[in-house]
Amino acid sequence: MATYDLIVIGAGPGGYVCAIRASQLGMKVAIVEKRPRFGGTCLNVGCIPSKALLHASELYDEAGHAFADMGIEVKPKLNLPQMLAFKDDAVKGNTEGVAYLMRKNKIDHFHGTGRILGPGRVEVTFINGEQQEVDATSIVIATGSDVAQLPGIEIDEKAIVSSTGALSLEKVPKRMVVIGAGVIGLELGSVWRRLGSEVTVVEYLDRILPGNDLEVAKQLQRLLEKQGMAFKLGHKVTGVKKNGAAQAVSIEPAAGGDVDTLAADVVLVAIGRVPYTRGLGLSEAGVQLDKRGRVEVDAHYQSNVPGIYAIGDVIKGPMLAHKAEDEGVALAELLAGQAGHVNYGIIPAVVYTSPEVASVGKSEEELQAKGVAYNVGKFPFTANGRAKANKQTDGFVKVLADAATDRVLGVHMVGANASEIIAEAAVLMEFGGSAEDLARTCHAHPTLTEAVKEAALAVEKRAIHM
Repeated sequence: MATYDLIVIGAGPGGYVCAIRASQLGMKVAIVEKRPRFGGTCLNVGCIPSKALLHASELYDEAGHAFADMGIEVKPKLNLPQMLAFKDDAVKGNTEGVAYLMRKNKIDHFHGTGRILGPGRVEVTFINGEQQEVDATSIVIATGSDVAQLPGIEIDEKAIVSSTGALSLEKVPKRMVVIGAGVIGLELGSVWRRLGSEVTVVEYLDRILPGNDLEVAKQLQRLLEKQGMAFKLGHKVTGVKKNGAAQAVSIEPAAGGDVDTLAADVVLVAIGRVPYTRGLGLSEAGVQLDKRGRVEVDAHYQSNVPGIYAIGDVIKGPMLAHKAEDEGVALAELLAGQAGHVNYGIIPAVVYTSPEVASVGKSEEELQAKGVAYNVGKFPFTANGRAKANKQTDGFVKVLADAATDRVLGVHMVGANASEIIAEAAVLMEFGGSAEDLARTCHAHPTLTEAVKEAALAVEKRAIHM
């Protein structure tokens, strides 16, 4: 029987990072993972492959529509199998990188599923069916999340797909219906739109990107519509039926009304994700779950059962890989007697469409709901020199600052490279910075990040280039 200081169930971003940090701190660590490769959903069928396809499809679209204006005359031809191979290579490189890190940090790997028998005891069922009990002082549940199902609609990953199937379609569908206007639906819908599909997004709410700053969401919707995506907002899907080789998607207004039918070759179900806790033996071990199936934990990530912890998508908070990573580090440090901490008020969120959307901190709607007085500074990329030169002028940056203290409470942007630019705002906010601090920080010229400085200047209505 093997004995460890820490055993982690799940080798996604939260799990493998937790294992690495714990090993760095001198613990004897093992990790249990059922997939053939490390990295969880994120590296295998989520963040990494989707970004590879987003990048490749953006270049394909740009080559077909924008290169000529720059004096580059080409006629791109889509080789979908090669594009999918490019995506698979990205997955391979990243997952092999994590495997190397496991070896480097001397972390033992159990290839199978884990079931908690009680405090300090995990039963591992290997792929060949054999079982082994493993003892550990601490157990971490880092099993992530799974695709949320829509009642009455069966996902076959061919004609009706989840995000997993949407990453590996054998051909470009002539028509695609996306159910859900959240991050996953918009990202993957935009991939296939660029590759030639007619994409219609159906959303129950009357807006896209629920939870995001409303002004940013409206701007992105206008830009996506300009690119050719269609939206049916305030509608619900009531069923999907085969109609020959196609699918007939029945929709009706969320508030009730006449039923309409959309024809599709592929239907993408992207209504969110749910915590993955099946088969872990949590009920038998006495671990409490909340109403949404998440493990209830205290401020130190410990469940109601001493010695059993949880991080990432299986606990409350945004289902984001970087949030899980930070929790993994914090937990490992807490177990080592250090002061691990995650600032949940400053977790960036990104939508990797083209242009991208990025945000950190509070939205205007959240501040208004709490009665917080704030000032707004906005700056459009149409007035940014680098954006003009690159013909990437869609979007803007918005800075929200406390009316009394000038402390930055939120930053929201839609535009090229927003996923990279947002880090500047996160660093500033982590140190309690003000709009004045941001405005007086020298930014290199010409760069897209100058729009952040100008938005900060605009908080006091003193933007220079607008």
